[in-house]
Amino acid sequence: MSTASSPAPETPADASSGSADLEKIPLDQVLKTLDVDPDKGLATAEVDKRLKTYGPNALPEKHVGLAERIAHYFIGPIAFMIEAAAIVSALLGRWDDFTIIFGLLIFNAGLEFWQDMKASNALAALKKGLAPQATALRDGAFQTVEAATLVPGDIVKIRLGVIVPADLRLVAGDYASIDQAALTGESLPVAKKPGDEAYSGSVVKQGEMTGVVIATGANTFFGRTAKLVAGAGAVSHAQQAMFQIGNFLIAVAVALALVMVAVQVYRDIVITENWGLTDALDILQFVLILLVASIPVAMPAVFSITMALGALALSKEKAIVSRLASIEEMAGVDILCSDKTGTLTKNELKLDDPILFDAKDPQAVILAGALASKIEDKDAIDTAVIAALKDAEALKAYTPGKFVPFDPVSKRTEATVTTKDGKTVVVTKGAPQAIVDLAKPAKDIADKVSASVAELAGKGYRALAVARSEDAGKTWHLLGLLPMFDPPRDDSAQTIAAVREKGVEVKMVTGDDTAIAIETARQLGLGTNIIAAADAFPKDMDPDHVPETIADSIETADGFARVFPEHKYAIVKALQARGHLVAMTGDGVNDAPALKQADCGTAVSGATDAARGAAALILTAPGLSVITNAIDEARRIFGRITSYTIYRVALTMDIMFLVVLSTIFLNFQPLSAIMIVILSLLDDLPVMTLAYDNTAVSREPIRWRMPRLLSVSAVLGFASVVQSFGLLLIGMAVMADPAAQAMFGLHDQSHLQTVMFLQLAAGGHLMLLVTRTEKWFFQPPYPAPILLAAIIGTQVFAVLMCGFGWIVEPIAWTLIGWIWLYLLLWLGVMGIIRILLERFLDHRMGERAKHTALVQHKIA
Repeated sequence: MSTASSPAPETPADASSGSADLEKIPLDQVLKTLDVDPDKGLATAEVDKRLKTYGPNALPEKHVGLAERIAHYFIGPIAFMIEAAAIVSALLGRWDDFTIIFGLLIFNAGLEFWQDMKASNALAALKKGLAPQATALRDGAFQTVEAATLVPGDIVKIRLGVIVPADLRLVAGDYASIDQAALTGESLPVAKKPGDEAYSGSVVKQGEMTGVVIATGANTFFGRTAKLVAGAGAVSHAQQAMFQIGNFLIAVAVALALVMVAVQVYRDIVITENWGLTDALDILQFVLILLVASIPVAMPAVFSITMALGALALSKEKAIVSRLASIEEMAGVDILCSDKTGTLTKNELKLDDPILFDAKDPQAVILAGALASKIEDKDAIDTAVIAALKDAEALKAYTPGKFVPFDPVSKRTEATVTTKDGKTVVVTKGAPQAIVDLAKPAKDIADKVSASVAELAGKGYRALAVARSEDAGKTWHLLGLLPMFDPPRDDSAQTIAAVREKGVEVKMVTGDDTAIAIETARQLGLGTNIIAAADAFPKDMDPDHVPETIADSIETADGFARVFPEHKYAIVKALQARGHLVAMTGDGVNDAPALKQADCGTAVSGATDAARGAAALILTAPGLSVITNAIDEARRIFGRITSYTIYRVALTMDIMFLVVLSTIFLNFQPLSAIMIVILSLLDDLPVMTLAYDNTAVSREPIRWRMPRLLSVSAVLGFASVVQSFGLLLIGMAVMADPAAQAMFGLHDQSHLQTVMFLQLAAGGHLMLLVTRTEKWFFQPPYPAPILLAAIIGTQVFAVLMCGFGWIVEPIAWTLIGWIWLYLLLWLGVMGIIRILLERFLDHRMGERAKHTALVQHKIA
């Protein structure tokens, strides 16, 4: 039951109307424009004709072939680099390496395919919300037809439990109560009367009416929502980061390879004057191997596994991840747009203390209101009134008689009951003005009622008046007012405070009225700068291109009221355009476009299929409290991904520069081809355990700061090159001194290659201890046991390879000990470099922030 109709969303008129707005013009003009008699309906021939003009009443689908979809997963910078690595491996006949790289390619493509399938469920779920059949008046008789065949001008009948099959203007019938919460976000069913609009996809809760179809398919309010969902979607920042990192590494590798090729060719042709096909193939082979080593083939897999483990952790917190990249996005979210009804509030009406007039006891008002209710109708207001009774047994003292349900004309319910002593009593509840008109109290009482209702409305409360008659309705006693509100969830205020402490701003978004939104925001400790979106956003505004003045208002607002799907979508899009990472929560069809567009769309407990299909994160427990856990977990995961990225870039630079510089300046190849392949496996496969690492949780949103990340990687990479090149120079000096050769057991270049292999294999994973934290590597949080075990296991394997001569030339155990002493000394040096670098970058960032603030202050 509702005491007032909701304002209709401003949807565009259907094409059939020409310049007329079928939602606004008088009903007789609607029928005239659509050329239909409401008593006869359309003829079958006319339906067929219009069906060809307007198309089926269904959501449009764009079919993409399976081959085209699969091919898409093998296109892109990272995919191209991995494919290049596989081709190079095949050309060189290294089929084991080819199998591993190709397996990674298939693994990454499979993950993307699975994620796309999950995302496409949003449209599929929307289609489930459309009525499959409808009752239409055709050729003068009502008949059951496929809803897809409805056309503008069709006369259709809707009744209890039916899904409205198209956008309608209601033409006949006394009353219908329609639940359109999933479309508009309104917390109560809306009372409809002839002339009102009913939206496709809404559900009839009470009554029966007929209406004329004014829009079908994509032209409906529901269809426009589906169109927004289809076009929504933000590009993953993790994908962008992988592209940038991959491009950086491949650019460095190509530049170094060109330099190395030029030097080798110059030596072979100009200096030795000896050049042949074998020499060219040798150069090509080594250059290709160098390129293979530079390609981060395991990066997408490491990212995916790290986020998948995070998704597993979140599932234990009653949050299901449907899009893995959203976990990484959540780490950088700085604005959370939260739905109100059912998310911040309980989505159940609750009575506040009654305001008394003729009644002496608050429970007397509630009892009269409960007697004028029917619990079996499952009406939200009736349920709230009955639930407010302290003693439900009090109802048993009365025998129910005639019951008159709510209708939009009288705006009240009425019940006749009999007491145990046989006395007949009539009770009524409804819109305060309707009850005042019925009871006719003194003017001062009527004025007091009006003032109380206005005060309650200012706080966002609804109000019902209750009256009682003991003379069969001849005279009435105005007992009092029943204030009602949707109370905040018990944990909402605490959750909002916790989220704010993490540097995330919270904005409330609701389809309810502005006064309700302001009062809810006040109770939750949010600001009260609430914008009425339906008034602030122009009707013809393109949600993909929000004007700057409106974007300014969106950015500074504390929340939004009276929003429709395109408004929510526009809010998210505008905030993203301002550089914000946006999380959005919702539960209805009206939330689906914004959920899909948001960086981390979150469907709350009890959400519709459409909302869950569009969301990246699905909460299975009521409320938002799990969001705080999701933010913490996301920031841990982001820290792990960042650690891997710095490590991988620095190590790749170490290998590439060492090989190229030693080839150019020392005319020595420090690593053989097989060594480079083994290094790639030793460095990438065990490092996947980084997904389990213990990571500090940032107090502020964190995101990909690529200049800083590449700066840290480059400096650590340069330090690693100095470390490796220094050991290489020491090794060459040892080989030049017979006494030193005997002391260290280093006799020829093949032994020196083994030394460099061990240095890179062991030193690489020791560097991981430095890259995993911005503090000293021996301070908490300490490495996870599984990560530590992987590092130790890799070191032991590399040492055994070098000591026993597996694949590589064996070296003395004494020499292995000296190499480890060198590596441990450099571990301390690398730690110092990381600490000094972080302090320098923090200082520079602070100076920039001060300068920006000063400029903004001068502008203001």
